[in-house]
Amino acid sequence: MRSWDEPKKRKARVEIIPMIDVMMFLLVFFVLISLNVIPALGLKTHLPSSSTAQDLKPQAKAVITIGLKDVIQVDGVDTPLSGLIGRLNEIRKDGEKLNVIVNSDRGVEVQRLVDVMDALKQGGFDSIAIATRKS
Repeated sequence: MRSWDEPKKRKARVEIIPMIDVMMFLLVFFVLISLNVIPALGLKTHLPSSSTAQDLKPQAKAVITIGLKDVIQVDGVDTPLSGLIGRLNEIRKDGEKLNVIVNSDRGVEVQRLVDVMDALKQGGFDSIAIATRKS
């Protein structure tokens, strides 16, 4: 009787080259994130310059960004002017003083800035700062 040779079973092996490719893509992704090449969410603003600008101490704060085309954001979330106080009250903890920083593009009309500041004053927020860059 004739016996047929069975083919040798090949063992599974781990391919290292595709793993290296994946690791390189992950490395490039994290480098781009750390260098801020991939833009963060939020509005791009060109701050007005001031010769008397000073650094603020770290405290409980909310950042209001006023962009061009009547866009207002509170900590990166689009908010209409009518909902501004409600959004800030959600952020403020009980009995805590919340410092509000108004980050406005230099091309925004002054009236829009005044409207936001009026709404803040009427809502009971007294600690308001305008963000500028040092010239």
